[in-house]
Amino acid sequence: QAQVVESGGGLVQPGGSLRLSCAASHSIFSANDMGWYRQCPGKERELLATLTSSGTTNYADSVKGRFTISRDNAKNTVYLQMNSLKPEDTAVYYCNVGHVDYYSGIYYPSYWGQGTQVTVSS
Repeated sequence: QAQVVESGGGLVQPGGSLRLSCAASHSIFSANDMGWYRQCPGKERELLATLTSSGTTNYADSVKGRFTISRDNAKNTVYLQMNSLKPEDTAVYYCNVGHVDYYSGIYYPSYWGQGTQVTVSS
């Protein structure tokens, strides 16, 4: 059974950093691409970053330069390093295993984690 489990959320002060982790079943992790989303209160879920199995990354403008997605294939884990956090980054963050279309660059989500809460507040 495919599993995707996020961890690492919590409360952090503005300007601080946090690293989220996402462990996925090997059967779905190794050959697929990864994405991080977030859903702020009252808003739609937003795609933040993607990382293909070949190492290509892409970021939303809202987090470019502040967030970094990476993966450890030996641990079947993807990370989201978040720096210079702002109160508007407060959201539930979701990991996803999916697929980036080679021609369009569009990310198609498949397997979702349960989400982890990140709160940025003083």
